[in-house]
Amino acid sequence: MTEFVSIRDALIACDAEKLTDEVNKTISQGSSANAILNDGLIPAMDVIGERMESGEMFIPEVLMAAQLMAGAVETLRPHLAEGSHVSAGKVLLGTVKGDVHDIGKNLVFMMLESAGFEVKDVGVDVPADTFVSEVKSFQPDILALSALLTTTIPMLKTTIDALGTAGIRDSVKIMVGGAPVSQSFADQIGADGYGADAGSASRLAKKLMAEIRAN
Repeated sequence: MTEFVSIRDALIACDAEKLTDEVNKTISQGSSANAILNDGLIPAMDVIGERMESGEMFIPEVLMAAQLMAGAVETLRPHLAEGSHVSAGKVLLGTVKGDVHDIGKNLVFMMLESAGFEVKDVGVDVPADTFVSEVKSFQPDILALSALLTTTIPMLKTTIDALGTAGIRDSVKIMVGGAPVSQSFADQIGADGYGADAGSASRLAKKLMAEIRAN
């Protein structure tokens, strides 16, 4: 909506002072906090994700934007109507066994959270059986697996196979990512999708949720 253009522009520009001023001004003028979130902040993060994919924005800028988004949400939180914000979906996120890289994972976490997802991060060096137990307890719509080393990408398949052995593979959509991962590898191991970066991961999660809700 046009009334939130200034908020979107401030977040995309990573202008912290302007974003704070615009959010507070818009609240004081009587706009709904839910509308500011859903029509101002989240669409801005969608643009940032697209610009990251296209190479127009880089990781430091995206990290800054995600942090500003989190701060704006905290400002809005007291004004958000209880229970009125519908989650975009539940995502369980982690880096596979043997791999301790977390920068990309953390960026995906922030992008997904900024897009309205409820995200649980189980960390790095996560064994397949831990992912199985977490899927059972958290019951996510999507499991996002990360591997940043050529030596650890086989653990992506190991984890997916463990979910199959546990009889819960079909209960969750699985998306994979990381430097050595590709779409063909994702297809080969039976994943539901591949995200090349945090922006595309956020877009993929929305696509997978649309598929889930269509069934």
